[in-house]
Amino acid sequence: MGRGHTVTSASAAPDRPARRRGRPSRAETAEGAPGARDLILDSARTEFAERGYDKASIRAIARGAGVNPALVHHYFGTKEHVFAAAVADAAAPATENLPAATRYPVEELGERLTRVFFGVWENPATRRPLLAVVRSAVSNETAAAIFRTFVARQLLGRVTDTLDAPDAELRTELAAAQLIGVAFLRYVFQAEPIAGADAEELIRRVAPVVQHHLTTEALPPPA
Repeated sequence: MGRGHTVTSASAAPDRPARRRGRPSRAETAEGAPGARDLILDSARTEFAERGYDKASIRAIARGAGVNPALVHHYFGTKEHVFAAAVADAAAPATENLPAATRYPVEELGERLTRVFFGVWENPATRRPLLAVVRSAVSNETAAAIFRTFVARQLLGRVTDTLDAPDAELRTELAAAQLIGVAFLRYVFQAEPIAGADAEELIRRVAPVVQHHLTTEALPPPA
């Protein structure tokens, strides 16, 4: 399914060990303990992925993390805020690598962005939390609104700011649509042959299209 292919990009985050779903120690669950927040987010992503946004609950998220529901409220407040934090955490590798990608000449932006995108999705450690929030976002309007807001402000906005064009926002969204469409076919729907294609081949094919959306002049309207 294309999962074993290696992307030659420094943007791919290193693998992180999977967390255990068992009850953590009292030290881990104590208010302010370093591990408690991560355990809650990990449980939240599992709940959102398996049960959907509607059926996921603070109580179930707390149970999965082995903490009291009050601790979930302490860290995040409402379920909406838990989901927003899960989105930000899942997208962190992309947001961390975008500034470096946008510092290159605009003529290289298409390939740089495409490599950041594939670097995150091809890494199993970063793909799993992304899949969890994406599946929730497409099945619930509240989750979708939270996801859209984050993407617009934290991801697309950074790219738009690098373009010197009156339609920079439209150009960025068209480029994003190209990348997101590939992601859904390859990682969510697992549609062949795109799911089994070599990642480097996809980058070679997709990057010029992303570049086209970002910098090529639009065709004039028909006479």
